[in-house]
Amino acid sequence: MDEGAEPPASAEETIVASGVELVSLKGEEAFLACDHNGDVCGGAEGFYERDTRILSRLILSVGDRRPTRLSCLVSRDNAVFTFHGTNRAIPPVNGRGTPRGAIHIERRRGIDGERLFERVRCTNFGLDQVMLPLAVEYAADFRDMFEVRGLRRPRRGQLRAPIATGREVAFAYEGLDGVLRTSALAFSEPPWRMDETRAEFMFTLAPGERIDLFIEAGSGEPARPTRERFKQAIARARRAIRSRERRGAIVRCSDDGFNSWFEQSRADLSLLTSDLPSGPYPFAGIPWFSTPFGRDGVISAWQLLWLDPSLARGVLAYLAGRQAQDDSRFRDSQPGKIMHETRGGEMAALKEVPFGLYYGGVDTTPLFVALAAAYLERTNDVGFVGALWPTLTRAIAWVGTYGDSNGDGFVDYQRGAETGLKNQGWKDSADSVFHADGRIPAGPIALIEVQGYAYAAYLGMAAMSRRLGEPSFGTWEAAAEALRQRVEARFWMEEDDFYGIAIDGEGALCRPQASNVGHLLFCGLPTRERAARVTQRLLSDRFNSGWGLRTLASGTARFNPMSYHNGSVWPHDTSLAIAGMARYGERRGAARLLGDLFKVAQNFHQRMPELLCGFQRRAGEPPVAYPVTCMPQAWSAGSVFLALQACLGLSIDAQRREARIVRPILPAGVDTLSVDRLDVAGARLDLVFRRIGDRIAVSPGPGSDRAVSVVIEG
Repeated sequence: MDEGAEPPASAEETIVASGVELVSLKGEEAFLACDHNGDVCGGAEGFYERDTRILSRLILSVGDRRPTRLSCLVSRDNAVFTFHGTNRAIPPVNGRGTPRGAIHIERRRGIDGERLFERVRCTNFGLDQVMLPLAVEYAADFRDMFEVRGLRRPRRGQLRAPIATGREVAFAYEGLDGVLRTSALAFSEPPWRMDETRAEFMFTLAPGERIDLFIEAGSGEPARPTRERFKQAIARARRAIRSRERRGAIVRCSDDGFNSWFEQSRADLSLLTSDLPSGPYPFAGIPWFSTPFGRDGVISAWQLLWLDPSLARGVLAYLAGRQAQDDSRFRDSQPGKIMHETRGGEMAALKEVPFGLYYGGVDTTPLFVALAAAYLERTNDVGFVGALWPTLTRAIAWVGTYGDSNGDGFVDYQRGAETGLKNQGWKDSADSVFHADGRIPAGPIALIEVQGYAYAAYLGMAAMSRRLGEPSFGTWEAAAEALRQRVEARFWMEEDDFYGIAIDGEGALCRPQASNVGHLLFCGLPTRERAARVTQRLLSDRFNSGWGLRTLASGTARFNPMSYHNGSVWPHDTSLAIAGMARYGERRGAARLLGDLFKVAQNFHQRMPELLCGFQRRAGEPPVAYPVTCMPQAWSAGSVFLALQACLGLSIDAQRREARIVRPILPAGVDTLSVDRLDVAGARLDLVFRRIGDRIAVSPGPGSDRAVSVVIEG
């Protein structure tokens, strides 16, 4: 994924890490990142709303010491975090001490909308009555997300002194943008002592007795927490996530491990998806990118398109409403271009960073057009795509005009201001595009995968033109073929059986072998003969780590399995390559790679990380985690579904009410797989795949509508 390398204002940005994997919860436009005790102690941890940290400290202690953790978990639906712990030895209070392990401490919390709800439950399992001193430390620094990520600001606004009153503490910050940002923390019980940074409670517990302390936090005016408010909030949070999770079709199989991966991935996507006025939109990832991104939204929606087209509709509608109208070097925008990123914090409002509404993604615009065409084929939603048509024509016009800044026939990029992203493809770290000797090329840069996206966009415009009765389809087909020929002539390296990663501003080919070429297969640009040669390279040990495909072939200049984009493994990148290989008939290699991704998921509790290190897999050893990564992350969670679709060879043409299945294959260990509730132009289709000897048999399920035809090849 691109965003982890995104420099807010300079290449010297340092990402702040907490040193442990964070636990995350999310509401609509608010999220919490905490440690495994449920505490917010520093680093990236905090409760955030619209790119501002409105709670920067929240630490529970018992007898002035943090409880001993017994376990912690986030519910399978991602709605509820639960911590189980016990007390350390508590010194005598009024002559009574409490031995270690006498008190069970449970913290249970969720986010409803944009408000945090927590219950702290303490139960005395000892033989004696105990005095139980609890304390909660708190603070709110109102730092912008880019400050938390390491960007230093020359000055900040005015942080007001907290005001503690009875059961509540209120925080406020007046930003340099003139906006007063507030938050509050409230308790169900009055502390016996409370100040600006700490609330202290003293409870008496008889043997077997328990007490509950309810806590709420959020922006705006505080409300008094109660048991009923807590129960209702948790129920609403669960309903909201589960309603999103139930959208679209359901995948089940005979292997419990794969089922858990399917379920966790769907739950992660449901957690990250916010229901905006334009429709559902998958936010990119927690903690750094809990906001709409163009490229990530498009690819995540594409990964789920066959199962749940509503996500693609929401993404297309949202991005269409933010299409660029003007030319801005600061925002890297030109008329017709599709948004890369949006942010809601103070620094974006003040234009200290360009990301309030930023267009520095060279690939989002052609991807947007191509997704619209794929959505039309999948749904036959002519009315919606017809309404998008003016947006689509402006977008494809950008591809052929502003998108080709030097007139060489390729879509390219070069940032307009130093504050923008230096590299504007999905690999957007500063060193991700280079020559064979490691030199960084001069711009503008034309990336190989972006030409594939543009090719798919031109073909998509042709297909949509035909469907909408527009006369221009022949023009778009000709543009696609002309681009294909230019790519084959300029990017292909015959001696390497591969395509170069980019053409630089001087017209020189950047020759390192990179995984970007897998995206070219996904778009269907190469000839079948060249696609076969590329696939063989991608499946070789230089690319295939055993955990997925490396972003850069081993032995290449700048190769480093611990780097962000030059040798690491990105599950979404591998999934696009899997789909590309399968498009050209390579099903067995695709299934092996899907199996490799499954092994990654098993080592990360079925939750696919944003990326991992690209070291070669060794028997008995787990994959090496990348130290700073988003978990959950949308297009990583979506990877399993695109890869599975590729292995099944399944495509849907809603206009014809037809499902086509070409030479399906199931991953090792899976003997039966069902896909239930596929919507095909309003008709239901259930499919069952069964392994019978060396072949896969396919049959419609009993709930299928006879109006849908199933065509099976091979």
